[in-house]
Amino acid sequence: MEIVTDKLIYIALFIFIIHSIETLAYAVRLSGARVKMIASALSLFNIMVMVSRLANMMQQPFTGSLIDTAPSNNAQEFVATQFRFLIGASTVGTIFGILLLPTFIALFSRAIIHLSEEKGSVPSLFKRLFSLQYIKRGITHFTLPKFSYLKDTKIKDIPIRLFLVNMVITAIYTIGVLSALYAALLTPERASTAIMASGLINGMATILLVIFVDPKVSVVADDVVNQRGSYQTLKNISLMMVTSRLLGTLLAQLFFIPGAKYIAWFTQFIV
Repeated sequence: MEIVTDKLIYIALFIFIIHSIETLAYAVRLSGARVKMIASALSLFNIMVMVSRLANMMQQPFTGSLIDTAPSNNAQEFVATQFRFLIGASTVGTIFGILLLPTFIALFSRAIIHLSEEKGSVPSLFKRLFSLQYIKRGITHFTLPKFSYLKDTKIKDIPIRLFLVNMVITAIYTIGVLSALYAALLTPERASTAIMASGLINGMATILLVIFVDPKVSVVADDVVNQRGSYQTLKNISLMMVTSRLLGTLLAQLFFIPGAKYIAWFTQFIV
């Protein structure tokens, strides 16, 4: 049976888009600090995060269907290969988001200003953003990352603990659904319990991000607006965050099977 099917490619594309959006969300705070409108930037940031979370929930039933269509004679090996392909799609999506980061910093800067002009009306903002005139203007802002963008970036200024925490949380979030689904294959008698654990895992990963990562970046952004910190520092941290996110999707390949085995082991205490 063919491993890379049309369904798998469609799901991989969906995951690619999700991780691209979540990576580009890091550009919002940079844009907010750039135009001195952090509160409006956070509003736009929350919209992007909610869209990516909703998209992640929407892809879960389709990903689950891969287990239903797997050959019974070697289901575990077959599904593991497919799921690793999907984890790879998250890595490619993150790289794509990083490549578009400079472009979206410029676009988000304009979007934040427009949000203020529209008195905070998101529907009116979207109506303007998706107009033909704005799309044509947005194309002119397209630019790829340059080595000059790394100018004045110093390794010693990178908070290593925050880097590692964000990397691990990203890895957990990346494999949350996939490990739970794979755990259902490992413990077919407790399959439903294992699958439902995916929501708990992703929820915990989101809470950890909100507690340990987002506040630190927000404080640096506030310091830039209040002239207590430099924009370069915020840019350094944002570059560090997207890099750790990229490494997190690679680390997810290592966490995938152990995570599934842990979920399978944990389900015995629930049933």
